[in-house]
Amino acid sequence: MEPYFDGVWFVRLVFQRSLAGTYLIAFIVALNQFPALLGEKGFLPVSEFIKSVPFRNSPSIFYFHYSDKLFYAVALAGIMLSVIAIFGLSELNGPWLSAGVWFVLWVLYLSIVNVGQTFYSFGWESMLLEAGFFACFLGPFRISAPLIPILILRWMLFRTELGAGLIKLRYDECWRDLTCLFYHYETQPMPNPLSWYFNLLPKFFQKSSVLFSHFVQVIVPFGLFAPKRIAAVSGGLIIFHQLWLVVSGNYSWLNWITIVLGITAFGDSVLAPVMHMSLPQASPRSAAYDGILYILLAVTIVLSIPPAVNLFSMNQLMNYNYNSLHLVNSYGAFGSITKKRYEIIIEGTEDIVLNDRTKWKEYEFKGKPGNIYRQPPQIAPYHLRLDWLMWFLPFSVNVTDRGVAVPGYEPWFLKFMQKLLEGDKKTLKLLRENPFKEAPPQYIRARFYLYKYTTWQEREKTGAWWKRNLIGEYLSPVKLSDLKGL
Repeated sequence: MEPYFDGVWFVRLVFQRSLAGTYLIAFIVALNQFPALLGEKGFLPVSEFIKSVPFRNSPSIFYFHYSDKLFYAVALAGIMLSVIAIFGLSELNGPWLSAGVWFVLWVLYLSIVNVGQTFYSFGWESMLLEAGFFACFLGPFRISAPLIPILILRWMLFRTELGAGLIKLRYDECWRDLTCLFYHYETQPMPNPLSWYFNLLPKFFQKSSVLFSHFVQVIVPFGLFAPKRIAAVSGGLIIFHQLWLVVSGNYSWLNWITIVLGITAFGDSVLAPVMHMSLPQASPRSAAYDGILYILLAVTIVLSIPPAVNLFSMNQLMNYNYNSLHLVNSYGAFGSITKKRYEIIIEGTEDIVLNDRTKWKEYEFKGKPGNIYRQPPQIAPYHLRLDWLMWFLPFSVNVTDRGVAVPGYEPWFLKFMQKLLEGDKKTLKLLRENPFKEAPPQYIRARFYLYKYTTWQEREKTGAWWKRNLIGEYLSPVKLSDLKGL
């Protein structure tokens, strides 16, 4: 009789290497952006955060001391350990070395995320942490691969997919009438080079795509715990769906970490022929090792109760952490879709006196739309944190026929404006283009635009990817002295 579950030696091998690659990207992103956003002189300094939030609520090694030098050491250590795990150097000894490398990776990234505040509030941060923690228990390739952590990771994939599917059906009518993709390719956080083309696909195809998404996210996850052949088909469908999302938009490493989790749905009988390798002779696990795995399973079952209940709740939470260690969370994405794309465009001027002849120059971001003639870039799996936060800002703005009403400004945004007026080098590195090479501007402002994709005819005629209409002022012109002391 064919076994219910397949072997997972190759699954472990591919999963560990792929997850290590995702950690590498995450630490590189942190190295390049964290100091400007959250460092000693950042928008939301870590030193201020740890004064008001107790350690137990957000554990991090930075509670003992924070400096930009220490952060760089943490990020570089994370990069080094990620590379070690990618090449399997962490598995050249016993299981404790492998577990130690993954545990340190988890602790280092947990320390970053837990003080990252709004810049690290994305669901894929918790996904990376949860997957990294359970990777500690997979062991090196020298010993037989344990099934328990693989099944726990499948359970994580199940919660990710089903959570995303149910929250769509519950929270936005356009997911139920299959019309969300009429808008999503245009209004998603950061379109990529193909998003403009996906937006032009026929309406019947867009509806069919939504229907396929519902099937993959609501029905298919239950096959992850079916016999091995059905589980493999389920994993394949999930990975195919995620690859479709990869080519149609920039979602940081959300899709990639989901694909990595999708690997756990396969078995050695599927992966061995693909890898052109024979199954090696692995040493048996010790009784102590298996005992730890059973304890892990029991703890995971207990921690799974709140997220399992959440899946059946009509007030379902999206991307919610039930503990400060980011273990066994609730996931989901795009429960609602914006129908219009608003962009906040930052402008500065060298003029000391403002009048009708004032010449304003635009700052260009690396990822988010600005220049209408610039093709949307491919960013993912890299993550542009400032660009993503800029996408969220218009959600709090009241748009009327007479313009826009801004109820208030995020503290980080005002700090961002101050840094631009100061010509701060770390901040300017977060942008694609600084129009003020010689000296920082005298005044800065933020304008509120409605952006829409051009049509085939408009693009052939003008070369523009976007067209935009000015709606109003998001931030009236301010000078540096207006923002000092914030």
